[in-house]
Amino acid sequence: MRRVKWFLAAFAMGTLFFGCKKEQPAETPPAQPKAEAPAQPKVEAPAPAPAPTPAQPEVTASAPSAAPHSAYDRALLRPAALKEKAPETFQVKFTTTRGEFTVTVHRAWAPIGADRFYNLVRHHFYDNASFFRVVPGFIVQFGLSAYPPVSAAWRDANLSDDPVTQSNKRGYLTFATAGPNTRTTQLFINLKDNEGLDGQGFAPFGVVDGKGMNVVEMMYDQYANTPRDFQDLITVQGKPYLDKNWPKLDSIKTATLVGSAPEATKP
Repeated sequence: MRRVKWFLAAFAMGTLFFGCKKEQPAETPPAQPKAEAPAQPKVEAPAPAPAPTPAQPEVTASAPSAAPHSAYDRALLRPAALKEKAPETFQVKFTTTRGEFTVTVHRAWAPIGADRFYNLVRHHFYDNASFFRVVPGFIVQFGLSAYPPVSAAWRDANLSDDPVTQSNKRGYLTFATAGPNTRTTQLFINLKDNEGLDGQGFAPFGVVDGKGMNVVEMMYDQYANTPRDFQDLITVQGKPYLDKNWPKLDSIKTATLVGSAPEATKP
């Protein structure tokens, strides 16, 4: 009888041990900082930000209303058709909620990126777009369209990478990425010398002129990285989503070519 009791007790302990072990969750793999799963929204960013992330704001679940066609150049709905070669140098004037600044682009620095930027500006892609990621001492990021149909059209319009010929110095303008050969429309301006980004493949192609950085450095920065984490909803719902959840973000009123470069005519 004693042996039977001992056997039953041992059997019960074994069942408890293996049962508990089986119910434990599998180990979660480490996050991939730049990998883009096909079913996931595309998140473009130059690097993890050094600043802490504030509390997340309310996330609205309501569906966006369609933007009127008159609000944007309908040529933007056909990315494959916008293939104009940029001049060797050209300037873009940004009029923002904080004031104005001008960027001078040097095509030789990164010709593929410069051509994309030129075509986007010619067709007013950046008008009304918000500076949705402003991290003090790091970068100011923008380039998600205010209009969901435009964002949808450009989501997978990826560019091949340019070789990095210039360092990411303070004031230099660079495309953000979600990994190799994934540049689309998002850009960032370096708020300091970020040489560490050079080896990650971020190729500057323009620079903010003169005192323009005084304007760039005034962009509202207390949301830091938080809006960047909601790029899928920003893409689907557009500027109204940003205005509701992060109302203090600064934005671009217009981004236009200045000097001899021509503006595109709206169809």
